[in-house]
Amino acid sequence: MKLTRIAKIGAIGAVAALALTACASNESSGSTEPTDGAASLAGNLVGAGASSQEVAIQTWSTGFQTANPDVTVDYDPSGSGTGRESFLAGAVNFAGSDRAFKTDEIEEGTFGACAADTPIIEIPAYISPIAIVFNLEGVDSLNLDATTLASIFTGEITNWNDEAIAADNPDATLPDLAISPVHRADKSGTTGNFTDYLSATAPDVWTYESVEEWPISSGEAATGTSGVIDAVSGGNGTIGYADASRAGDLGTVAIKVGDEFVPYSPEAAAAVVDVSPLEDGRDAGDLAVSIDRTTTEAGVYPLILISYLIACEQYEDANTAALVKGFFEYAVSSEGQQAAADAAGSAPMSSELEAKAAAAVDLIVTD
Repeated sequence: MKLTRIAKIGAIGAVAALALTACASNESSGSTEPTDGAASLAGNLVGAGASSQEVAIQTWSTGFQTANPDVTVDYDPSGSGTGRESFLAGAVNFAGSDRAFKTDEIEEGTFGACAADTPIIEIPAYISPIAIVFNLEGVDSLNLDATTLASIFTGEITNWNDEAIAADNPDATLPDLAISPVHRADKSGTTGNFTDYLSATAPDVWTYESVEEWPISSGEAATGTSGVIDAVSGGNGTIGYADASRAGDLGTVAIKVGDEFVPYSPEAAAAVVDVSPLEDGRDAGDLAVSIDRTTTEAGVYPLILISYLIACEQYEDANTAALVKGFFEYAVSSEGQQAAADAAGSAPMSSELEAKAAAAVDLIVTD
């Protein structure tokens, strides 16, 4: 691993240009050694948050610790909401979250992990499709439009041979069997992204807006990504939503985008990010993406989650800052992004986004 140390300069655009050059250098060298003969880091880095990132963070931890054998990285995949709350309370050094902090949360919050009056950085380091997974004997894949999908999860469509499902799946043998929808029991960024998609694409059916806590009592509740996958796997006629890296052998849904049904893939997920703008009114290192859920671009899959790595621009302890910065540098590097893609099936950031992410990480003050 080559941990790039870009000199901090005032303009974020100029930093981004330097970061892009550094990314190209990293990719060509393939080195796993610290830059310029710098001493390896040491200490314990603690994070918590999104379970969707768990495999990626394990992968990044391995790469980072290989270059810095005196470092340990502990990450609790307790959920996005818990991760943000722990970061606010100062209980962890960094958080993982399937959504960025909202601007009003930033304005009103006191970030206990950070030095006083310092901005936070939010890096869209993990980009992944959310898979609609199901377990239906004899059926491996289905086409569902947003209205049908919303109707299933609100309990308006209750049987697998419903005419709305059959109309888009003429070649599937759909049984006369009750649908058992499964949702997250805990506060979840995956739920937030799923309901954001439903709210944007089927607002007449999904009237509960974008929420991280499941708003209705229908269906089965399961804790964490693993809980949803276990619940769907353990029944016949079940359907749920989860980070696509955990779909395994379950049946999956192609969702309707424009006039075509698009199955999930890392490439289709990355394509949505590239057509989505960054949110306005954010600090230079706060790279919150406004996902375009209603795009009709060919070949894109807008039911995605972007899971953020969240840190402080400045910490009270310089060693903590160095650990966070080194870990984040590896996570957003070409090497780190490819390692996560290989392990978790995520979509590596585009070169443009990678440069912005590297520039944001460089804002962390280590002296």
